[in-house]
Amino acid sequence: MSRAVPGSRFRSKSSKSLSRKSLALVAGAALAAPLALTGTAQAATAAESAYTVTPLKFTVSAGGRSCTVDADLYRPAGADALHPVPAVLATNGFGGSKSDGSTDGIGKAFASRGYAGLVYSGLGFGKSGCLITLDDPETDGRAAAALVDFLGGTRAADDGTKADFVTQDGPGDPTVGMIGGSYGGAIQMATAAVDPRVDALVPLITWNDLGYALAPNNTGTARGVSSDTAGVFKWQWTNGFYLMGEGQTILAPSLDPSRFGSLDCLHFAARACDTIRLLNSGRYPDDRTAEMLAYARSVSPVSYLNRVKAPTLLIQGQADSLFNLNEATATYRTLKAQGTTAKMIWQAWGHSGGQVEGELDLGQGNLESSYVGGRILAWFDRYLRHETATDTGPEFAYYRDWQSGYGTADAVPGLTRTMYLSGDGKLVDNRAKVARGSRQYTNWLIPTSHSESSLAGLIGLPDPKPYDTKGTYLGWTSAPLGSAVDVVGAPKATLKVVSPRTERVQNSGDAADKLVLFAKVYDVAPDGTRTLVNRLVSPVRVPDVTRPFTVRLPGIVHRYEAGHRLEFAIAASDSAYFGNRGIKPVTVVSAPGDTGVLELPVVGGTGK
Repeated sequence: MSRAVPGSRFRSKSSKSLSRKSLALVAGAALAAPLALTGTAQAATAAESAYTVTPLKFTVSAGGRSCTVDADLYRPAGADALHPVPAVLATNGFGGSKSDGSTDGIGKAFASRGYAGLVYSGLGFGKSGCLITLDDPETDGRAAAALVDFLGGTRAADDGTKADFVTQDGPGDPTVGMIGGSYGGAIQMATAAVDPRVDALVPLITWNDLGYALAPNNTGTARGVSSDTAGVFKWQWTNGFYLMGEGQTILAPSLDPSRFGSLDCLHFAARACDTIRLLNSGRYPDDRTAEMLAYARSVSPVSYLNRVKAPTLLIQGQADSLFNLNEATATYRTLKAQGTTAKMIWQAWGHSGGQVEGELDLGQGNLESSYVGGRILAWFDRYLRHETATDTGPEFAYYRDWQSGYGTADAVPGLTRTMYLSGDGKLVDNRAKVARGSRQYTNWLIPTSHSESSLAGLIGLPDPKPYDTKGTYLGWTSAPLGSAVDVVGAPKATLKVVSPRTERVQNSGDAADKLVLFAKVYDVAPDGTRTLVNRLVSPVRVPDVTRPFTVRLPGIVHRYEAGHRLEFAIAASDSAYFGNRGIKPVTVVSAPGDTGVLELPVVGGTGK
């Protein structure tokens, strides 16, 4: 059941999205504003107290190497051995450093509120050494654990500086929480998996399974968001990561001289680089690729969440084609199932934009004045300051642009409304209304559909609106809605397609010959304008075209207004992904007793 958030502390302004400040993907170089926690925000309302900032270096052992970690220590005025304070540890998003506005902003924001802040450049970035391992717990996690040692008073920085002003839960056990986004979000779970001293986590816009994020398949799900069938290579985002990593200066301290023989991959650990190279080879998927994706999965939370016991407030962005809402949902459900304290918020902005006035902006430090910021402060009050009476807010909350305040629920909404794919192209609300019929589409050898923002769009160049080319997709459209329909969560479709050409080759042992398609749901206005919510699409490599299969679409929060129509579509290709080998005609047959189904997580009214 959806309801408004009670209490002024957790209220937020609701407004339409401002102009996008998309992450700038610089071809051949780097993301100019990599995975930054940005938004349009008001100044923090809390009175700021003085603090000092001390640059520090740490030499740590991580992943069998000795690595230098570049950090800044934020010390609140008055904090000393007699007046200790809890600590907040944070690092940057991929491609950034401790000096990013949002990362640096974390240190400032929490130091001004009486926390000790330790903000550092992640391994392989900024002036920190060692190679990029994609947040491997045994490398990046161990490096962060060494910084927890510093906060616990059992080690000093390289210059002898000690943190003798941090609250301790026990000998060598500091009271410390972690916060950060994207790459700086996954590192929190990697650290908590190897170091139980971490007391609270606040990961923003991060992943559950990097294998899924880089090569998603939304059918045949076996664990978390992971699929037991090879996925569809997300080439735009994956190569964005590669360019960010390799776009760093050749004099970066992360550079390992042993990598000079691999001039196309100087800054990544070998297995991380091999994964990207192999995905780009066009041989995907095969046994070698499966081995590489196993590495991506092994350094992802899906593989070690069973070791994460720290209370975790998950914050995920609705506008995010890199790490969609399903990733956070999978992490949330795993943590809850194993008894780890966890709550989840779906805010507006993510890697694909979506900034909204009044929402959290860590670079500006607007914690008290934003809904999400208030939830973060409450989380740390409860688990770092041990204020047991503090209300940490509802179990699940989601930003909505059609109504003031966040909606909340006791759990992520389930699938409550079913619609059927009729043979005449209609999306109907009763199986008895299904008309018998069949329709066909064919893929071309070039992409004919465009959904997610392209490379051009990410660097501010003209980016076309989502489109599908006639003859290369099928759509099923509902009647105009009699009242508004509020969808909160991940829709699910059950499909059966016919593709004789795929059937002949799908069991050949070459998984790349399986059929690839892309599912999505449009909002069609009365004037015929089609809107793809947050430009999200669901890539699918069909396990077996002789059997029905289910497709989990990306989670959304969207009101389909009265008079609008829903259109469920499956397309042959998408410009952000690799697609089919060869031309594969596909037919969808519908009959009253055997038809496709679309299920929607609807809150509130039925919309009939």
